[in-house]
Amino acid sequence: MKIGMIGLGKMGGNMTQRLLRGKHEVVVFNRTQGPIDELAKKGAIPSSSLRDLVRKLPTPKVIWLMVPSGKPVDQNINGLKPLLKKGDIIIDGGNSEWKDSMKRGKALISKGIQFIDCGVSGGVWGLKEGYCLMYGGDKAGCDYVEPIFKTLAPKNGYLHCGSSGAGHFVKMVHNGIEYGMLQSYAEGFAIMAKSQFDIDMRAVSNVWQYGSVIRSWLLELAERVFKEDPKLESLEPYVWDSGEGRWTIEAAIDTDVPAPIITGSLIARLQSRDTDSFSMKTIAALRNQFGGHAVKKK
Repeated sequence: MKIGMIGLGKMGGNMTQRLLRGKHEVVVFNRTQGPIDELAKKGAIPSSSLRDLVRKLPTPKVIWLMVPSGKPVDQNINGLKPLLKKGDIIIDGGNSEWKDSMKRGKALISKGIQFIDCGVSGGVWGLKEGYCLMYGGDKAGCDYVEPIFKTLAPKNGYLHCGSSGAGHFVKMVHNGIEYGMLQSYAEGFAIMAKSQFDIDMRAVSNVWQYGSVIRSWLLELAERVFKEDPKLESLEPYVWDSGEGRWTIEAAIDTDVPAPIITGSLIARLQSRDTDSFSMKTIAALRNQFGGHAVKKK
């Protein structure tokens, strides 16, 4: 397929490369010129503006937004609307709030433009391993762009979750669960770090990957973290939150579902900004490993 990609950061740039490797044609646009030039060297088709990007796409036009949630999404959609026609498709692959995606879907469908909200998980490893995709929107539109999903995801790694908003809702819950998993691992490593024993965290991370009931990809990343910095001495115990943990807790409250683990993990992140915590250093390091998220260095 031929697709437009807007937003060529650490996610959008790698996703573009994976699509190119899958023999798709990708027209690219970004706020700054550097990423456009780099991807053009790898086979992408550069564009100089939203209008130029749209002009270079066949009908129906398929455009993937990989920009930060909130205003950047709305600004791009508002810029695209007058350039698109009935049957064209916009995919929002960022971490937008699901309520916003429902509103955007409703507004665009009134113009005849199809909207797909697609939660993307895989972080900086997605280029090699593939991205888990959770998407919502009109089934016919989603089926039309399935070749794109099939290329971006590993086998069995993509799912139509329902109507507009469902994809970002499922991704939000995914990230809420991630908060709890990271917190649990981090607290366990902190207990070992503060114990009377001289425990090799890297070795523990490794052995738990073989037959243990808590084995996971996060433990593989933990092994990398502790190999590079056994005591996490280079990091500040400061953990950002993307907002999705907060949204998950709001959804839990709205649906009367008790979610003490996810809620506690968010509170711990907020507390990390005022403490010197090995747990928070561990979470910061792991988030950097799987998602390329920023860390505070000493």
